[in-house]
Amino acid sequence: MNYRALGNTGLNVSEVSFGTWAIGGSWGKTSDEEALRSLDRAIGEGVNFFDTADVYGDGRSEELLAKATKGKEDKIHIATKFCRAGDIHDPETYTYDRVAAYCEASLKRLNREALDLYQIHCPPIEILKDGQVFEVLDKLQQEGKIRNYGVSVETVEEGLLCLQNPNVKALQVIFNIFRQKPLESLLPEAKKNGVGILVRLPLASGLLTGKFTKDHVFEEDDHRNFNEHGAAFNVGETFAGLGFAKGVELADQLGWIAEGRKSMASAALRWILDQEEVSCIIPGFKNEKQVLQNLEALDERPFTGEELRALTEFYEEKVKSSIRGPY
Repeated sequence: MNYRALGNTGLNVSEVSFGTWAIGGSWGKTSDEEALRSLDRAIGEGVNFFDTADVYGDGRSEELLAKATKGKEDKIHIATKFCRAGDIHDPETYTYDRVAAYCEASLKRLNREALDLYQIHCPPIEILKDGQVFEVLDKLQQEGKIRNYGVSVETVEEGLLCLQNPNVKALQVIFNIFRQKPLESLLPEAKKNGVGILVRLPLASGLLTGKFTKDHVFEEDDHRNFNEHGAAFNVGETFAGLGFAKGVELADQLGWIAEGRKSMASAALRWILDQEEVSCIIPGFKNEKQVLQNLEALDERPFTGEELRALTEFYEEKVKSSIRGPY
């Protein structure tokens, strides 16, 4: 395993880390037993950082992480998120009493005394512009309940706005071969400010594995079934904002990235890790096989300059205009 600095937090995190939305719910069938086996395998392979949220399975993911990391709390770092258990547009959701209650609930489920990284979970930009939530987080930090805080953002504009606050230590962003906009200004600015970058949706909800055909049907409780067009939450959180059929068509045109590499998925993850500003990627998983497949990116050969130019051109000419939703 390779480790990278999470900005200037003092934490060194495994460059391939994992998100736990899928084991909590909304990604089709899973089981706690398989989730715990997978978490144990990841930790055994050197993964020391996991991302979760209080709404993933209504706390289920946090409880699974507590079981998987029992006795290893000082070695395994956890980031969780808050605000989506309430009305994200209501300023009351971001008051001290409300946020402290969210924080205490997460601490209890995680069985931790303090959170390594506490993140606002994709709030509206108006909340970020108001800025009072950052004062609340400063207070929780002073009380010792959180060690660092950051923001999971939907857009580059939101990310740049967060960087104006010197106490924001990490940004979680959607970034992959289909969604390259953060390369232009957000990633360089974050590095300049010593802010860590966590990359979610590195495989564009599975599109960049190349395993889907246009007639694939997702399970009813899988968000890839019910949120393709943004019916439940931001459309960018599903297939990176691409319609499924369009995403499959574009993924088919990217098959060449697997040539001379283990798989299209490991190649797509390697492309992200080739960006020096990235602290870690946090792909999801539902079983041990997926954990090991994601870890293959560690040994994947980097992209050549010619390949990188081809991927930039591909994004600009064929992908960019098809992405829906603000980003």
